[in-house]
Amino acid sequence: MVAERPTQLGMPRVRGDRSEVLAEPAFDAVRPPSPDLLDDCVHCGFCLTTCPTYQLWGEEMDSPRGRIDLIRAASEGAPLTAATVGHLDACLGCMACVTSCPSGVQYDRILETTRAQVERRVTRPRRDRALRSLIFSLFPYPARLRVLRGPLRAAQRTGVLGLVGRSGLVGRVSPELEVMQSLAPPLGPRVEVPERTPALGTRRAVVGMLTGCVQREFFGDVNAATARVLAAEGCEVVAPTRQGCCGALSVHTGREEEGMAFARRLIDTFEEAGVETVVVNSAGCGSTMKEYVHLLADDPAYADRARAFSERVRDLAEFLVELGPTAPRHRLGTAEQEVSVAYHDACHLRHAQGVVSAPRELLRGIPDLRLVEIPDGEICCGSAGVYNILNPEPATELGDRKAASILRTGADLLVTANPGCLMQISQALERAGRRVPFVHTAVLLDASIRGVPLPSGG
Repeated sequence: MVAERPTQLGMPRVRGDRSEVLAEPAFDAVRPPSPDLLDDCVHCGFCLTTCPTYQLWGEEMDSPRGRIDLIRAASEGAPLTAATVGHLDACLGCMACVTSCPSGVQYDRILETTRAQVERRVTRPRRDRALRSLIFSLFPYPARLRVLRGPLRAAQRTGVLGLVGRSGLVGRVSPELEVMQSLAPPLGPRVEVPERTPALGTRRAVVGMLTGCVQREFFGDVNAATARVLAAEGCEVVAPTRQGCCGALSVHTGREEEGMAFARRLIDTFEEAGVETVVVNSAGCGSTMKEYVHLLADDPAYADRARAFSERVRDLAEFLVELGPTAPRHRLGTAEQEVSVAYHDACHLRHAQGVVSAPRELLRGIPDLRLVEIPDGEICCGSAGVYNILNPEPATELGDRKAASILRTGADLLVTANPGCLMQISQALERAGRRVPFVHTAVLLDASIRGVPLPSGG
């Protein structure tokens, strides 16, 4: 069943008016979409086969080139209608079109600046505003997530959360809140990474490590595994306790000023730490941090610092391959048999950062591991930051398609490098009634280096 094209949460309107058209010019003078970047699109159509929303609905305005046409028209004086905003909101921002485009269109830059304009220029319906306020008052703040974590874990352990989910009560109140509830991963004891982890053996590098927000509070085991892997490869790991959100969720949804504030604080934190490289184990975070150079380009106090910072950011797999792995690898588990592993490319790693071969190279370095490719692996799973919360129907359809593709591989184990993908695909596999162990790349590498079984559930 194909999800119908969403009407979103209502139609955006002008402040203080019930009109569906913004009466003023569509874009203001603060970083509007670049006409030069818009003109790079030659409408060849190579993006259509990799665009998730075009694959779902077959609508030209829900393709990258269609959205570029809408943005160009708004730049040239066309009104910013509710329909236009709806088509822009429907984009996952997966950047598969960037990878497939032969003309080098920087759709990521175009979308980012356009969404910032939309958030400044359009008043969304009250229900949409309330949901976004909830999301952005919670997810970018680890301390607030930590407060939520205790009751959520208790609800999981007592079965209350499952009972509420089966009742369908939350879904009747809000499908979006039902998605938030269902995506929560099983929570064990909280795991925290020390501020400093010494290198094992000869020290080869001193690296900073982003601990993240959702990653820190809901996937602490991934952070711990990341620190152990880096230490085993001769890295002293510095994970500043005062670090906060990188701003990825804010930037990807057009909350530009908020994202800039997070970026400045993170730059300050890692500059004070005095590290050579900043290693990231979350694809969406790493993508945004590498783009600080553009985000803060007009800030005289941070432009040069942002450029230097972005140049030091590396995804975990990218960094390990550049460094050259030296720690011995052991086969997974105790059985003298081959393990087939399917690697899921997180969109903001494959398409936004261009990191494709490095994780595969690391996985192939594990004895008796056979890597299998997922059919249509370039298509987004539907997570896309908070897209699966704001747009649950198309996100669910994309998740189910991804789960079906994964199951066709017959793999024993599934691996990825992004917490959002872990939650989204795990839920889709559960709906399909087929449980495939699913772990982060760092967890798999850590188990292989230490010669220990994968954690239960992984």
